[in-house]
Amino acid sequence: MIKAYSQIERATAWMQQFRGVAPLFACVLGFTDTGLIPGISAAGATPTDRRYTAVADAEFLMLGVHPHPTYALPPLQAGASPVLITRAIVTAQQIPVYLFNAGLPQLPAVAAIDLGGQPAHCLSQGDALDLAVVHHLLQQGLTWGAKLAAEVPQAYLILGECVVGGTTTALAVLTGLGWEAIGKVNSSHPTCNHQQKWEVVQQGLKQVKGLEQVKRKWDAIVAAVGDPMQIVVAGMAIAASRSCGVLLAGGTQMLAVYALIQAVAETECLDYRLDQIVVGTTRWVAEDPTGDTVGLAQMLKAPLLATQLSFAESRYEQLRAYEKGFVKEGVGAGGGAIAASLYQNWDQRQLLEAIETLVGQYANQSV
Repeated sequence: MIKAYSQIERATAWMQQFRGVAPLFACVLGFTDTGLIPGISAAGATPTDRRYTAVADAEFLMLGVHPHPTYALPPLQAGASPVLITRAIVTAQQIPVYLFNAGLPQLPAVAAIDLGGQPAHCLSQGDALDLAVVHHLLQQGLTWGAKLAAEVPQAYLILGECVVGGTTTALAVLTGLGWEAIGKVNSSHPTCNHQQKWEVVQQGLKQVKGLEQVKRKWDAIVAAVGDPMQIVVAGMAIAASRSCGVLLAGGTQMLAVYALIQAVAETECLDYRLDQIVVGTTRWVAEDPTGDTVGLAQMLKAPLLATQLSFAESRYEQLRAYEKGFVKEGVGAGGGAIAASLYQNWDQRQLLEAIETLVGQYANQSV
């Protein structure tokens, strides 16, 4: 149920090390006005919907199907929110969940640890976050990474995210750090909107004074064109890797974090263990013909895993939409499915049954 796509030996060794152990799941919520650009993301049918995606996902992740949610899951162009996948798994396998608010326009309706961050401005402005906030969020990430790792010293952390527009900030940060990532990131659209993303990224980087001098300066790049989740997860992974494993649960957003981890640790002279960190996503991301996730992972020398979960035989049309390229990933869905197979050896049938049961409950409530 799990396939390694890059750095095969490292990825396989990581899986062998953590097979059969119970992980801990931390989901870092953030926001960027980049996600409000018309057509930039399909994680919410309209820009207004996308403003509430993260808080809606957070509420569903913690409470599941319940009457009168404060923030209902936003309508999508097609498919079902990936939080349904994650919620089904963490509930059935009793995986502890922590929520972190790295910077949201409104507070979630469920308990979340507030890291004192801020939502990011649109990266096209070249002034996404205050530099002081970026450094503050790094310290918060380092602190919480160590705290969470202490709870699972022989196991691993699943670090997930919810940031609408996050693949565009991923492209921006990768480009700013000097990586040739154009055409390699994914999106929630069935066909990735590479040209739109690249135009936004170019617009933002053009606003950065002395870009050639700024390049490879991680803090200046994140402040200019990043989002608050990226640096929090990077800090968490750096600190946690010293004493436990880390599964960066996401697609090209987490590959950007993987690159950021190395830039931060090397610049700030921070101890970390890169061999303890892998990126885990879904087959729909890893094998997306309109992106190049595997090529990006190979370029970064990142161990990339993906669950082989399939919805081809699902009885729900909104799940079958994943097989057509819609949604693909989010809220740690791929990492959660990987963990389900590692921890309790779940197969395709068990994964699909748990997810369809929850989708059925959600559909009945929505009628």
